[in-house]
Amino acid sequence: MVMVEPTPEPKATRRYRRSSNWLTVIPTLLIPWIVYNAVAATGVDLNHRLFELTLPSGAPPWGFTVSDAVLLLSLGLLFFEILKSTRTGGNSVADHALSMIVFVLYLIWFLVVPTAATSLFFLITIIALIDVVAGFSVTIRAARRDYSVGGEQ
Repeated sequence: MVMVEPTPEPKATRRYRRSSNWLTVIPTLLIPWIVYNAVAATGVDLNHRLFELTLPSGAPPWGFTVSDAVLLLSLGLLFFEILKSTRTGGNSVADHALSMIVFVLYLIWFLVVPTAATSLFFLITIIALIDVVAGFSVTIRAARRDYSVGGEQ
C-alpha cells in the first residue's frame, strides 16, 4: 500500500490591481492652463458673462464670467490633486515632481507671455503653488505618522 500525502493548497494571494486612468497619471492642473491658453488664443473676453442671476437681495444681477468658470475649474481640479497627494507609494514622488514642473510652467508663462499677465492667470498660478505645497505637506505628515506608529511605551 502506497501512502500519498496530500499536497498543500496554494495560499490565495490577493493582488490589487490599480486602475490607472489619465487623471491619476498626469497633473490635472494642466487642464486650466490649456483652457486659459485656448481662451486667450481665440480672443474671447475673460469678462464675457456666461449667465446672470437675479438675487433675492435686490442687488444688481450677479454675472458668471469666463474668468469665473476657469477659476472654478481650477479650484475643483485642485481638490482632486490634493486627494491624489494622499496616496503613498513610488508614484507619489513622480506626482510631486510633475506638480512642481506644472507650477514652474505656470510661473514662467505668467512672467513671459503677455496674454498671461492677468489676475486670473496669477490666481491659477497660486493654485498650482498650493498644490505643490499641499502635496509635500501631506506626504511629510503621512510619513511622520507612519514613522511614529511604534511610539514610546
